[in-house]
Amino acid sequence: MDWQLTDHRGQPVGPSDWIGRPVMFFFGFTWCPDVCPTTLSDISLWLEELGPDADRLIVALVTVDPDRDTPEVLADYLGNFDPRIIGLTGSAEQVAKAAADLRVKYARVPRDDGDYTMDHTAGVFLFHPDGRFASIIDFHEDRRFAVPKIRRTLS
Repeated sequence: MDWQLTDHRGQPVGPSDWIGRPVMFFFGFTWCPDVCPTTLSDISLWLEELGPDADRLIVALVTVDPDRDTPEVLADYLGNFDPRIIGLTGSAEQVAKAAADLRVKYARVPRDDGDYTMDHTAGVFLFHPDGRFASIIDFHEDRRFAVPKIRRTLS
């Protein structure tokens, strides 16, 4: 992977910054009506269940809607969830590069009211500390299965 994004604090972030720590992240957007807030709530519960081990993880939401999801918007939105979750954004090209590196699909979908929403891959990606892919947690996967997947990534 060879992408570069900006976190919700305005700092540049790339995959090389994460080497040495296990990583859990997913693609979504702040205007998402259901999948993203549900996933962030699930992640917050998983982190709570992991206890102090959760502090070893890097956890991030990568936006698929960089036109609306500025670092400031991400910071405000993520204030509703576990504070260890970071938000990542960038130009449309930077987000497309990050998504392509993981074969994530997303598309802008016009709505009848003239606005738009985003369709996107809904899985949560897990990576080992050395950067190797570990697993995916599917949307609505029971925490009885999700948390052990995360624990295996931590070991």
